[in-house]
Amino acid sequence: MSEQLHQVARCVLAVEQGRSLSEVLPQVAAGLRPGVQALSFQVLRHLGTARAVASLLARRPPAPPVQALLHTALALLIGDGEGRDYPPHTLVDQAIEVTKRDRDTRMQSGFLNACLRRYLREAPALLAQARREPAAVWNHPRWWVERLQRDHPAQWETILAANNRPGPMFLRVNRRLVSRDDYLGQLSAAGIAATPTGTDGVVLATPQPVERLPGFAQGLCSVQDGAAQLAAELLLDGRDWAPADRVLDACAAPGGKTAHLLERADLDLLALDVDPRRCDRIHDNLQRLGLRAEVKAADAGEPAAWWDGRPFDAILLDAPCTASGIVRRHPDVRWLRRASDVDQLAAIQRRLLDTLWPLLKPGGRLLYGTCSVFKAEGQDQVAAFLERHTDARHVPVVGHLLPGNVVGHGEFNDNASGGYDGFYYARLDKRLD
Repeated sequence: MSEQLHQVARCVLAVEQGRSLSEVLPQVAAGLRPGVQALSFQVLRHLGTARAVASLLARRPPAPPVQALLHTALALLIGDGEGRDYPPHTLVDQAIEVTKRDRDTRMQSGFLNACLRRYLREAPALLAQARREPAAVWNHPRWWVERLQRDHPAQWETILAANNRPGPMFLRVNRRLVSRDDYLGQLSAAGIAATPTGTDGVVLATPQPVERLPGFAQGLCSVQDGAAQLAAELLLDGRDWAPADRVLDACAAPGGKTAHLLERADLDLLALDVDPRRCDRIHDNLQRLGLRAEVKAADAGEPAAWWDGRPFDAILLDAPCTASGIVRRHPDVRWLRRASDVDQLAAIQRRLLDTLWPLLKPGGRLLYGTCSVFKAEGQDQVAAFLERHTDARHVPVVGHLLPGNVVGHGEFNDNASGGYDGFYYARLDKRLD
């Protein structure tokens, strides 16, 4: 147990130093990785409260490795038993054991012991004092809470609460290889409870390792959130498609939306991503699913380097964003982002929209999407685009999809399943005249 706790604290330290969990988790031994990931997620969902309590327990912050271990232990204690099956005193004892084994922390085992024992004695009072700060109440940075309060004044509390709960596991059934009803039958035969959602999706009653999923290696299904599955439907529905129709997936990695487009229609599809290593993931996913597309490592915002001059019938722009809609699946994102990132990413989104729009045929369509709940990356971005481009027509589709079964008002749409991630979608059609 102490080794697992040690690895969790190392992951938390990496996040507090600006590195993503997806970067550091692969460095954990394979046998420990599932448990370390689960506990790391739990810690990050309570990190705001843990930080606030730690500041009350220590006048001066300790060295970063000790601070990360303190935050880890406090977050697991604060989490009311979620994600652990050992009593509080055992957790404290194991945290102290970690300090004795690690040269970066062994000199401060007494400090850590005193802090954690005091928390066990005074938890109600310490928590009440700590939770005077929004970051400790909601376990998101203050700027994040304040932006949601401005953007979604009626829904911000529901969004934040949903962010602190694990998301369900969605699968997308490969309709080229199996019907959804047949695949649901295969899941049932394997003892996996699931229900249909959306057009091609199923949601599992309990998350499963992909090795347990019938036919996963043979391409019968993919793991993809229900909100992400909307992209192919929103881009393709409403017209007939032919193999000669040119479609661009502009920011395609890891290839889930690329694959879904090809599962639904025969297309001449070009998938771009700026990172060559991520392009390898697109190739791998398409190969597993029995699909083919042209894949290029290129910056969608620099078409001179990759475009052959032939306009596209449709473009999917799943633009780089803050990922503020998927923090329940990536709980480190909230602690890695800064307030200034929103405007910086919105500028990138604007550049991509303006650059790709001339590549679209008259009569063609562009689907703009972000996995964000911030209006600057969604509604406001599209409103500004329409002011700049009079040849664009906004076709209302989803708009802001907010996590947590939020009832829609005006431009907001109800997340009827209560399980989808936060997304924004807008379809922009290019006028013929």
